Amino acid sequence: MRGLHADTGYLLYRLGLRSGQLFNTFLQESGVRLRHYAVLRFLATAEGALQRELSTRLGYDPSAIVGLVDDLEKLGFAERRPSPDDRRSRIVVLTESGRGFLRDTDEAGQRVTNELLGPLDAAERAGLHALLLRVADRP
Repeated sequence: MRGLHADTGYLLYRLGLRSGQLFNTFLQESGVRLRHYAVLRFLATAEGALQRELSTRLGYDPSAIVGLVDDLEKLGFAERRPSPDDRRSRIVVLTESGRGFLRDTDEAGQRVTNELLGPLDAAERAGLHALLLRVADRP
């Protein structure tokens, strides 16, 4: 029988847990959790997104997106606006405060990544990132 460390899926799971713990620790004082941070990072690359798009792109349950966006609105980091394409729909957009928060957390986020990937050199990190993108972008 193979040991746990021979199972790549398990290693990815463990790495994900550790990454989440580190990110949540650095975000703790802001009132934001990793799931909120992911929404903010996605919104930073878009001109706005429907909540169902956030759910699909981030892999979160639609009901969880509602609560996350509610929290981000309370913090002033995001807001819901009428969709220009469909007046019945609302899009979620990043506010200037949300952009500022992301700028302020860039360095800390990089420190978390550096701690997580400390055993790897720059080329190995780039290779790992490229491989993870290939796997993550599969439908």
